[in-house]
Amino acid sequence: MIESEEQADPLRALREEMAQLRRAVASHSLVDRAIGVVVAVGGLSPEQGWEALRHVSQHTNVKLREVADLLVRWPAGDPLPEAIRRALPVAVRHVRGDVCDVPENEPEARRHGPGRPGAQPPAPGLRVRARP
Repeated sequence: MIESEEQADPLRALREEMAQLRRAVASHSLVDRAIGVVVAVGGLSPEQGWEALRHVSQHTNVKLREVADLLVRWPAGDPLPEAIRRALPVAVRHVRGDVCDVPENEPEARRHGPGRPGAQPPAPGLRVRARP
């Protein structure tokens, strides 16, 4: 009977490892799709999209996988939570180097600083509005 338990233990460990790897692959795929959404919306490179996604997660205190899930469902019509909706444009500006602490409702020139070296205008359609 002791031999059966010893054989079952490595088998159980392999099954757990396989389940963990499957979850990791699914999570990686979801994050990649979310990066694609951020890249399309913000006009960013994939590396910048990853940084923006991390920025949103860190500044909203929402797990990265959950932020990714919300962003992937957003183009299909699911509304973004208020915190994510507000953090996304800030994150895009941050990774572009257009960081400033002026609220979004301030005039454009004040938010982005006219003539600031390296400043880029916001991407078209980046204003994320809540759905009715």
